[in-house]
Amino acid sequence: MATRTSNSHRWSFFRAGGVDQVLLESGADILNLENLDQKLWVALSCPVKGLEFDERTLQLLDTDKDGRVRAPEILAATRWLKKVLAKPDGLLDGSETMPLSAIQTGTPEGKIMLGAAKQILEGLGKGDETEISVADAMETAKIFGTAKLNGDGIVPPESIDDAALRKVAEEVVACMGGTPDRSGKAGFNAAAVDAFFAELQAFADWHKLAEADAKGVMPLGEGTAPAHAAMTAVANKIEDYFARCRLAAFDARAQALLNQAEAKYLEIAAKDLSVASQDVAHFPLAQIEAGRALPTGDKLNPAWAGAMATFQKLVVEPLLGADKKSLSEADFATIRGKFVAFEGWNATKGGAKVAGLGIKRAKDLLASKAKELLHKAIAQDLTVAKEFEGLAEVERLTRYYRDLYQLLNNFVAFGDFYSRKRPAVFQAGTLYLDGRSCDLCVRVDDPGKHGVLATLAKSYLAYCDVTRPSGEKMTIAAAFTAGDSDHLMVGRNGLFYDRKGRDWDATITKIVDNPISIRQAFFGPYKKLLRWIEESVAKRAAAADEASTSKLIATAQATGEAATQGPAAAPKPKFDVGVVAALGVGVGAITAAIGGLLESFLGLGKWIPFGVIGLLLAISGPAMLIAWMKLRQRNLGPILDANGWAVNGRMKVNVPLGGALTETATLPAGSNRLLTDPFAPKKSPWPKIIIGILFLAGLFYAVWRWEPAPSWLKDAQAAVRNVIPYTPPAPAPAAAEPEKK
Repeated sequence: MATRTSNSHRWSFFRAGGVDQVLLESGADILNLENLDQKLWVALSCPVKGLEFDERTLQLLDTDKDGRVRAPEILAATRWLKKVLAKPDGLLDGSETMPLSAIQTGTPEGKIMLGAAKQILEGLGKGDETEISVADAMETAKIFGTAKLNGDGIVPPESIDDAALRKVAEEVVACMGGTPDRSGKAGFNAAAVDAFFAELQAFADWHKLAEADAKGVMPLGEGTAPAHAAMTAVANKIEDYFARCRLAAFDARAQALLNQAEAKYLEIAAKDLSVASQDVAHFPLAQIEAGRALPTGDKLNPAWAGAMATFQKLVVEPLLGADKKSLSEADFATIRGKFVAFEGWNATKGGAKVAGLGIKRAKDLLASKAKELLHKAIAQDLTVAKEFEGLAEVERLTRYYRDLYQLLNNFVAFGDFYSRKRPAVFQAGTLYLDGRSCDLCVRVDDPGKHGVLATLAKSYLAYCDVTRPSGEKMTIAAAFTAGDSDHLMVGRNGLFYDRKGRDWDATITKIVDNPISIRQAFFGPYKKLLRWIEESVAKRAAAADEASTSKLIATAQATGEAATQGPAAAPKPKFDVGVVAALGVGVGAITAAIGGLLESFLGLGKWIPFGVIGLLLAISGPAMLIAWMKLRQRNLGPILDANGWAVNGRMKVNVPLGGALTETATLPAGSNRLLTDPFAPKKSPWPKIIIGILFLAGLFYAVWRWEPAPSWLKDAQAAVRNVIPYTPPAPAPAAAEPEKK
């Protein structure tokens, strides 16, 4: 259960991401986390996999093995550290080695831990060392391997000194299967011993049933089982032989077919044959004749000669006599009847796992004290259980000592992310693309699922597939938090550097579009206007090209017709007055519009700068306002939640932080820059000339209409009126009234 903040410990907080986050400044802060209200934690859980953090440490923290480290598991770790650490301030160092003096000696847990750490160092030949490292603690397999007893309740047979008992232990492992102990060797535990002797007892009890009716169940004594196996191997083939003979007795015409047609022999004659060739194994066991007995010695199918010889030796001769060289159908029925009781007994077989030992060995083991002695060996191993459990826990302690503080700065607080001193554990690396480097890159397992929740982050995200020449692949989501999105699109390629410094080829596969910056929003309307103009010009050019092509085709067709029909009279050129007038009106309208704008603009006087600002705000203001609102909502939480985190608050990514997470290309300080570009396109003077003419025309019109005008301008205006008198248009005639009837 979450606890409220206790007044017994004084906490410090820093403000970042729009929330107050706890500042972990001492080992006491870490050990008192259970007194910090979990509502003040930045995250409540994180995944074990996919982070730039030691996965083994996360697995040790994940005590319920559900693939997530949750707040209760963090608190369990800090409570355990209270019992085993004497100097918790060392947790802040993140050191690979832990001094033995940092281990608590005033608690039972601390004493066990200190003894275990010393035992590890002694086992590694470092008995004089005063520090133990994570690497040393991970060498416990060597300690377990050299120790005769390791406290796990699993005993390898080779650790038993008595040769006779060691043989029994080997039989237990062979029959029941071995269980790896802490050193990795296969051994037996108490459950295996009990199961082994239970199997022996079942095997012995099963044999007692046969002993009660030895003549019926075991007609051949110890040879009954192998004899039955020999009979079973050929029984179906013998039954087939007698069935064919019965069919030949029924109809003599079938005899040739039942002995296989000559064509079959011709078919296999061209092949390389062996005595046991499968090509003849399906032929009859012997030549088929009505009422013929089955020969058991010679004239048999060569593919079955070996099995029949075993059958003759183990079954026929012991049951029917050594001189018996052929079998009638009745003889074979008699033989099968001899094994009916055996087959019924064999179907109830018990102790199958130990049957290979034989009944004599089974009885000897049951009569011995082997079971008691094996359990005694297990009990002796368990006497050092606590000591060796401490050996295993030393790895946990050294890893927590090294890694826990870093994890808390990416869990209870996001100190690493907001301090920018080192990357956070969820930052997978840096993406270089479109003249920018993006540091906020997270690994993604399912881009489709991730993108659904990540849209709430209000950030511009580019999902990229990244690959290495070795064949490694993964997907990342990169947040672009500075610059613009003009040249970001699906299919663009970049380079990704992971936290180990390895480079990966990156290709954008999906984009979640959101504003990147206020600057982008300011220029957005003008860029859209330019794109509209470019698209319009392209469309008109395409239409003009199509019209020109059609006209050219029509002219060619007309020329062809003229060549066959004779030249047509050329039309007289006409001067289209309407076109000229329309052009004049158009030019006048443009000039008047420009003049009107200039007149209004010049009329502002000293307020002209404010007029410019107002015009820009009228165009770019709405887009900038929307972008500002969305940038204020940029949130790291949904990006991490979509990856399995449980972020406890809104972790804002404001404009200054966004500028730090995505860096745009800048020239190094002190660089020399040559501005002459030998490949720059030559500029045409005509755009400037046209703009200048339009500007002068507008300016002239504004001055001409200026009120109040100076006397010289009024005289010029009057002179123009005298030369070109103004005649107002005649009024339109009134509509005739209808006659009154």
